[in-house]
Formats: sequence, structure tokens, C-alpha cells
Amino acid sequence: MPDHLFSTRLVQWFLKNARAMPWRVLKGRADPYRVWISEIMLQQTTVAAILNRYEQWLNVYPSIQTLASSSEQGVLKEWQGLGYYSRARNLLKCAQLLVATNKGQLPDTADELQELPGFGPYTAAAVASIAFNRPVPLVDANVRRVMMRVLAIRAKASTQYDRRILNRLSSIIPARHPGHFNQAMMELGALICRSNEPLCNQCPVRPFCKAYARGIQELIPEPKIKIIKKIEAVVAIIQVKNKILIRQRPEKGLLAGLWEFPGGKIEPQDQSPQEALKREVLEETGLKVCVHSKIAQVVHYYTQFKVKLTAFDCSCEENIRQTSRLQLVSKKDLKKYPMPSGSAKLVDKYILRT
Repeated sequence: MPDHLFSTRLVQWFLKNARAMPWRVLKGRADPYRVWISEIMLQQTTVAAILNRYEQWLNVYPSIQTLASSSEQGVLKEWQGLGYYSRARNLLKCAQLLVATNKGQLPDTADELQELPGFGPYTAAAVASIAFNRPVPLVDANVRRVMMRVLAIRAKASTQYDRRILNRLSSIIPARHPGHFNQAMMELGALICRSNEPLCNQCPVRPFCKAYARGIQELIPEPKIKIIKKIEAVVAIIQVKNKILIRQRPEKGLLAGLWEFPGGKIEPQDQSPQEALKREVLEETGLKVCVHSKIAQVVHYYTQFKVKLTAFDCSCEENIRQTSRLQLVSKKDLKKYPMPSGSAKLVDKYILRT
């Protein structure tokens, strides 16, 4: 069957079955800024998780210019809960660079886009094809799974096969509406060519699928064993004259620059959660605290971690010397500070309700 029928069938299916999304434009030209923001938000998460957040972001930062004029803390706060905070920092850096050097406009080729902060091969190809009609193929997790089945690559999903996949896609991506084609490939993986129980009878490109022809589509890709590390952590809720103590994490490393309650991980040598908390607070702030009753406990999942976070009511007899990274904040102002998801849950579910 001719290669051009692959793209024709796929795009026709997409135009009939594409999910409505606020950044998706099927007729006319897509807004490059909106495409860029959606693609960055969609990295490492699902469409459902960002729908409301995408609209909220655009209400605060409707353009590259408004984003460029923001502070890093403002951007991190708006990004709170979406994870991988380096993405938010790169959005800000990129917007500021574009305003300074390119009149606040995104360049229209994948090569130029890849020179910008936060743009890898996937994001550059997505923005170039969807917003600027450039015939550049892309690979994400959905596309990788579809093409591993089409090509009958029996292996675990891995970037080591991306060059082979891109070579094949380069031969079939149409010059007309390449953005539709790329979105269709991703949509096919999300809706039809699913990880489990693929709906092959509804697949528009089934005749091209070598795995389907051999009856091995459900064996591709081979499953990965995902190991989730369990962590128990404790934090101190220290109140001084109706204000609560929070600290800012270091500028580099995990959750860099975010604010949290003092505390940390329970280590094997700690005799109790309370002893762990005293040790962590002393190491982080130099303060000696008395640990009282347990206030709350929340559980939050990160990509490779399951964190059980326990908050204790604590007191401190010595005077607290505030710094740029150690602040006493009123309850109502806590929500102004960008926090990791676990700390934000404590604020929303417990602290603001007491």
C-alpha cells in the first residue's frame, strides 16, 4: 500500500475524531505561543491534568511579553503542582530572550527553536509543525509506541529506536498540514494504539502495521518494571504570632527554589519521626524545636517516589532570625509562595482550615 495513504488515512481519521482542546486549531493558523505553552505543560503529564491550568496560565500570561515581564517566583507559583519546575524557569528565560532579541516572536523553524531554552527536538518539531506548518516529524511516548508496532520492533520502549522511527516518519509526513499529521500520530497513540488493549479494529493505519499482521501488537513495546521508592518525611509547623515559618529550597537540585515547611526525610538512624524532625530542622535552619502533636499527614506521588509527609505542631524558644530564604508568613499569604505539591496539600487541606 502506498506510503501517502498512511498520512491520508491518519489525518482524515484525526479531523473526524480529534478531541477538542483549547490550544488545538483544526482550521486556520494556530497561535505559536499557545502551542508552545501547551507542549511544555504536556511534557510528563496528561491532557486532563493541564486543561484548567492551561487556561489559568493564559489568564495570567496571555503573551510572550507578559510572561517575560514576570518574576521567577511569580512564574513558579503559577506553575505550582505541574512538577519539573525547570520547565517554568526555561519558559521565563525563553520569553525574556525572545523579547530582547526577536521582538517577542518565536522563530519558525525547528533548528532555530532548538537554540532556545527549554526546546529539545520534540518541542521544536511540535511548535514548528503545528504553528508554522513545517514538515518536521516528532517522537513522544505515544508516537514511539505506535511506530514500534507499525515497524514490529519487539523491545522495551526506548529512545534508542527514535532515529529509526524518525527516518520512517520523514518519508510519510505530508508537506501539507504536517501539524495535523503530528497531532494525529499522538492522538492515535492516546486513543487507539493504547499501551493496553489497543483498539486495532478502529485503527485507520492498521494495514500498515507489521505487528498487527503478525498478531504481536500487544507484546510491543515490552513492559518496563517501574520501581517506586517510598519515602517518609516530616515537617515542622512553627507558629510565631500567627505567622508560620517556611524556608526556600536551594537554587539547584530537586524542587529548586520552591518554598516548604522546615523538615526532611526520616533516616534509618532516627529513633522516631519526632527525632528525625528535630535533626532536620536543626540542620536546615539552625533552630532547636520542641515537637508536639501530629497535625496532619498527606501522601503524594512524584515520578519515581511515593512520599508520606507528616506535619507536626512545633515550637521554638529562641528568636527566629528571618533571611531571604527563611520567612515567617501569615496563613493567608502562604498561597503566594510556590511550594512542592506535598506542602501545598498541607496548606490547602489543613493549615488554611484551622
